[in-house]
Parts: sequence; structure tokens; C-alpha cells
Amino acid sequence: MSGADRHRPSRLAAPGDEPAGPPVEQVPLEHGPDLWRIRSFDAARQVLRARHLTTQAGFTAERIPRGIFRRHPILISDGESHDSQRRELARFFAPAVIADRYGERIDALAQDTVGRVAETGLCRLDEVALHFSVAVTSEVVGLTESSIAGMSRRLEGFFTQPPVDLAAPGWGRTRKQWLQAAVNGLVPIVRFYLADVRPALRARRRRQRDDVLSHLIGAGHSTSDILVECVTYGTAGMVTTREFITMACWHLLSDGELGAEYLAADRPRRLEILEEIIRLEPVVGHLFRRTQADIEVTAPDRTVTIPAGDLIDVCVRATNTDEEAMGPEPHSLCPVRHTAEAVPAVGMSFSDGAHKCPGQSLALFETDALVHRLLDRGPRLVAEPEIGWDSVISGYRLRGLQLAFDECSGPERRLS
Repeated sequence: MSGADRHRPSRLAAPGDEPAGPPVEQVPLEHGPDLWRIRSFDAARQVLRARHLTTQAGFTAERIPRGIFRRHPILISDGESHDSQRRELARFFAPAVIADRYGERIDALAQDTVGRVAETGLCRLDEVALHFSVAVTSEVVGLTESSIAGMSRRLEGFFTQPPVDLAAPGWGRTRKQWLQAAVNGLVPIVRFYLADVRPALRARRRRQRDDVLSHLIGAGHSTSDILVECVTYGTAGMVTTREFITMACWHLLSDGELGAEYLAADRPRRLEILEEIIRLEPVVGHLFRRTQADIEVTAPDRTVTIPAGDLIDVCVRATNTDEEAMGPEPHSLCPVRHTAEAVPAVGMSFSDGAHKCPGQSLALFETDALVHRLLDRGPRLVAEPEIGWDSVISGYRLRGLQLAFDECSGPERRLS
């Protein structure tokens, strides 16, 4: 069977209790406005593109105090302020900019990283991926005045949080848990500021460079605004890419034929394969929005009006396996997938609309840079990862995937 029509096994990471339908589901909540779960790709796109009718509700954005910020961080801002921030930062994350300005540096970091881990003979991939993604994103953002290992530890601290459920009273947290969440969040922020952000700010106030941090300084952002932006890029841009690197390598080493095809391909084709992997295995599984006005949404089975004040849950794993949008066998990994017109190959894995992730090109480029070099060194998969789930980002955590590097192993042996 050719690569174009050969479908492979389904997801490696999927919660067992996640329903597949209906396309739009209203869930009455006793403690407040209703919850709407959206599983249709087209309906999800209508919600995410309903500009000025919804606001960010994911990542606990509604509990982040806004009065202390002169300008709201890009993660939680909406409307004209958000649009302006995105336009200003687009030049740092455009595909051509990533390849032309940062491509050689990313490739050099990948080469160095793989060379070091191959010499040791054994590595735990999630740790390698974290340090690599931190190194790459710190170059683009401008957090270059501290150690990568230290910054990686400090960024991990942000994810030591009690579980959260946006559909539950108090978001599923007790008062003690909210206090613990505040402590667990503030302590890493202070450490991150003192060790990573403050030295970088001082260096760029002496001499500006062509990076995000210098832009924020030049645009007049306050220190607190810049700190929160750095936290956003650190947690969203670095730590989530770690999960995708691990997931991509797991798929490519678990399927020898797919791995061999990826290894032999040029970069554009490799990126297509990675796009299909992240479509099937989105790192962030749910996107939440709060309606600020009534929204009419058309789904395959009906048209509904979602009232102002309700919470919308865009179920990304479901939208990305909507057969009308993704074509036949959407729960399988297909090397050449033909999606419906205007449907991106990644589905909703990087969101859509006003809050579409600006770092999509960077995440795919750096994942390819590291994974391609890893496979080229002939690793053996000696331990599959344990799968955990992070309720704050509604995404998977992969820990413990181990690779061994044998001097005598080559592409034929490792990918067979």
C-alpha cells in the first residue's frame, strides 16, 4: 500500500473517558452559566473566529489579575489590544523569519544536543527536549543571560499546580488549593524574574537586539508586563514543544516505515509528517472561551444560539478527528492526508482565530531540527513514556521515553 493511502494506528495518548459526540453539546451547570462542548471542526472555527464576541477563558486566564498590568499579556488580552500585540510580534515568528534568521542557529543547537546525548549512549528524551526547546525559544524571546538548565528547572515549576476543572464550582479547587496554586505560581515567577528576566532586561536596556524582549522594552511595556509575557512564552512556547518533540519521536520510532520515510525526506515533506502527527496528537486538548454576547453556531446536526456568559469548550482532539474536515479514517495517522478546503493540516492543534498560536512555525521547525538528527544517529526505543495529563493546559505529559544509541546501529536496524 502506498504512503498516500496507508493509514497507521490511532493515537498513542488519549483520555479513556472523552466522548466522541455529539458535534455540539449543551451541559447545564448548577452553579452558573451553561457549558457548551464543541466537537465539530467547522463549529469550533466559528467560535474561535467570533471576534469581539468571546474572551479567553483557558489557562485560568479569568483568574489572572489584570489591574496590575498597564497592557494585558497577549495570552489573556482580547480585542484591539490583542490584535495590535500580535501584529507587532508577527515578524519574530513568521515562517520565513524562523528559517532565515534563526534556522542556522536552531540547526546548530540540534546538532550539538544530539551529538552530546549520542556520546552518552542513553538519554531520557523529555529532559533533552525540554532543554533544547528552552534554548531555542530563549534565543527568539531574548532570555539569553542565564543558564539553560537553570531556566528549564524554573519553568517546570510553573506546572506544579493543583488540578483545575473550569466546569466545576470554584473550578474544582478548594480555598486551600487556590492558596497553594498562588504560592506554587508566585515562587517560580520570582525565581524566573531574578535569574532569567532581570539579567536579560538589563542587557537589552544597555544595548537592544532584534528579539521579542527588546521589542517589548521599546514599546514601553512595564517590567511586570514583560515578566508575564516571558512567562507566557516560556510555558507555552518551550514546555509544550517538549511534549510534541517526545510524541513525534515516539510515533516515528514505533512505526519503522513512517520513520524511514521521514528520515529520507526533505524538510518540507518532514514538516508535513509532523503536522499530521500533531493533528492526531494535539498537545493542548481543550480551548476555552467565555461568550460576551449571544453567538449563533451552525453544526452538522443543528444551529444553536449560545447565550452571553456561557463557557465554551472547544474539544481539540474531537475537532481534529472530524471526518467532514479531515477526510477518511481521521483517527489514524496518514502520511498524506487530504483535508477539506481551507482546513489546515494541523487542525485546531495551534488554535484558530484571534488566539491562534503565533509560535506554530517555530514549534514545527525546532521539532524537525532535533527529531531528524536524533533519528539519523540510530536510536533504539528502549522505554516508552508514561502518559500523564495536565488539567491547566488540558494536555498530555510524556515522561520517561528512553533512547539508546549503539555505535553499530544504523537506519536499517533502528527503523525496522
